[in-house]
Amino acid sequence: MKEDRGLQELRQGVREVCDRFPNEYWRDLDAKREYPEGFVRAMTESGYLGALIPEEYGGMGLDLTAACAILEEANRSGANANPAHAQMYTMGTLLRHGSEEQKREYLPKIASGELRLQAFGVTEPDAGTDTTQITTFARRSGDKYVVDGRKIYISRVQYSDLMILLARTTPLEEVEKRSHGLSVFIVDLREAGDRLGVKRRRVMMNNFTNELSFDGVEVPVENRIGEEGNGLRYILDGMNAERILIAAECVGDARFFLDRAVARAKKREVFGRPIGQNQGVQFPIARAYANLEAANLMVQKAAGLFDRGEGCGAEANMAKLLAADASWEAGNVAMQTFGGYGVDAEYDIERKFRETRLYQVAPISTNLILSYVGEHVLGMPRSF
Repeated sequence: MKEDRGLQELRQGVREVCDRFPNEYWRDLDAKREYPEGFVRAMTESGYLGALIPEEYGGMGLDLTAACAILEEANRSGANANPAHAQMYTMGTLLRHGSEEQKREYLPKIASGELRLQAFGVTEPDAGTDTTQITTFARRSGDKYVVDGRKIYISRVQYSDLMILLARTTPLEEVEKRSHGLSVFIVDLREAGDRLGVKRRRVMMNNFTNELSFDGVEVPVENRIGEEGNGLRYILDGMNAERILIAAECVGDARFFLDRAVARAKKREVFGRPIGQNQGVQFPIARAYANLEAANLMVQKAAGLFDRGEGCGAEANMAKLLAADASWEAGNVAMQTFGGYGVDAEYDIERKFRETRLYQVAPISTNLILSYVGEHVLGMPRSF
């Protein structure tokens, strides 16, 4: 499917930014477990991290389809868009459900880079993907809320000024439906002080994820997004955007792997012939490519539905599932094609291999997506 000229030019612009940050840059950061501040700054200054912010607020005013192209192209270049992508997917909550006052206060500063919105506080140690079971509680006290509780695997808190936070405002035992009584807040991390504990968790890739403890963190009432108690509905738009955008990153990862696997298969000679002449090497690459293109079509479908304001929960989940599987398959194919060189850091396959493996389990596991499709799309009995 041929893209229009606008998207082609957008991709070219992203490639030009990424060319300033070659694989050596990412390899060095990975070894040191450091944040790619230069890359994030360059993507911000180029306007790409403000892609979804309307022009009236200083952004590019693009749709999710275009945002997908930006993140896909970044990952295809060998970059890791993970340290920057939250600034895009949190727009699903803030742009769609924030008040006009909130948008005028925050969006221009986010678009310019004056404020960073890179943290999305939902997951908890004892709730996991069952979001309705979260226990972090925001108690109303006059003109503010006081937040207590814990979150885990919340990324980029140290490199963010703001966080979108989901917390209970009505105890679970007091609501008619367990999806009720949850509210969404914009937390100014600069004002949290020592009432917010941040402990970094070491994981297998260079990802800035943390365990958080809230001990009386105060949030002004005007920082609540939408109505009290309806927060899960608002956060789902952010989650759908997150899944579609991460699916696009997986497409980019898969293209990274296959670009390199194909080049390696053509160039590498063993027993007097290029290894790509052997069906045992060629056919897995070809199959991985076919699966990638099929996954990409679902990503495009999901993004199109989101952009039109139509329901896209099933499509967002299936896009995430198929793209994560396609990138993991492509990673395995690249690893096999490179052989022993694949585990050598100098070739960057093993780094991207670790990065793309994350998306089998986050931000939602592939098994939970299958249960969602089985129950909510196909109408089968709930599997858990």
